[in-house]
Amino acid sequence: MALEVSARAVEGVWVRHVPHRAELLGRASVPADGRWQRGQVVPGLYLADSIETATAEWYRSLAEWGLAPQDHIPYDHHEWRLDLRLADLGDAARLRDLALPAPSPDRRTWPAFQRVGERLWREGWRGLIAPSAARPGALVACVFADTWPPEGCQPVSASTVSAVPPPPHGMRT
Repeated sequence: MALEVSARAVEGVWVRHVPHRAELLGRASVPADGRWQRGQVVPGLYLADSIETATAEWYRSLAEWGLAPQDHIPYDHHEWRLDLRLADLGDAARLRDLALPAPSPDRRTWPAFQRVGERLWREGWRGLIAPSAARPGALVACVFADTWPPEGCQPVSASTVSAVPPPPHGMRT
């Protein structure tokens, strides 16, 4: 039986943080694991709804690995234009319907989320939209990237972050 989720149209410009001078269409040679998928199953393109959310996710990622922000400057923001329909897991109620808690900034919680994400991929979803673990009230998108670039995703521009940015208000790491 398929998971009961609604579709959500996702349009507009979304942001990802990447190493400095990464190619706009670049991706890791070995697909990485993320909250919603394991790279060995399906690659994922993770995007944030704003620069502030991408910055919070950057801080969260560094905190998980115990890394100092000043050691990872400069880095880049890549903007991508999205025009696709994703599984809508965008609030706590939708997550609870799938027996998932609100995302927390701790990779040890990922396996339950990965099982749901990979099941959505197997059911034919192109990705999902969900709450950010790093910034309450913000959203992230995980687009399943079995083709590159994923259909409905177009890279737009890159910009360099050359100084440690102030942590976004309300950020969790």
